[in-house]
Amino acid sequence: MKYLTVLLPFLMAASLQAQDGAALPYREIPDYPESYTPETVAARMIDGLGFRYYWATEGLRPEDLAYKPSEDARETAETIDHIHGLSTTIVNSVLKKPNVRGEAKPELNFEEKRKATLENLQTAADLLRSGNVKLEDCKIVFQNGGDTSEFPFWNQINGPIADALWHCGQVVSFRRASGNPFNSKASLFSGKVRD
Repeated sequence: MKYLTVLLPFLMAASLQAQDGAALPYREIPDYPESYTPETVAARMIDGLGFRYYWATEGLRPEDLAYKPSEDARETAETIDHIHGLSTTIVNSVLKKPNVRGEAKPELNFEEKRKATLENLQTAADLLRSGNVKLEDCKIVFQNGGDTSEFPFWNQINGPIADALWHCGQVVSFRRASGNPFNSKASLFSGKVRD
């Protein structure tokens, strides 16, 4: 009984942590839509990003987050900050919200940032798949004081989406260099996890 009292809090914490990880989107990529539309294709691109980001960041350790290949490079944690910002730009475009420069943002730890990034991507992809959003209405809007800049969804593809994919590759490369390689059972082709 004495051991159970000591062990129970650890088992409960491990169970909650496992449930949290399982609840995050993009452990596997969702099934593809039945039809090709501009919106479903864009959603699938975002799903591919979400899947890659999930596995690029799954199981990162403090030493992985602190890793950088040279003095002039970003740490992995800084790259993850950047990807989180890109995911915010992606979802804001689909939600038709501006990206306001200098806007106060909450401080998030790694796990909170990872979850928020995955949820941003899922929200954007789900809305695009819903049939209620048209790409031509999903402009990227930047506000800086009294200045506003607008860009069409085309810039989303070659800008934030492609940039986030690029940086996911960096995270994978950095984690390999810090001794914690990417899970080889995650198939980037199928978007599923092999047994």
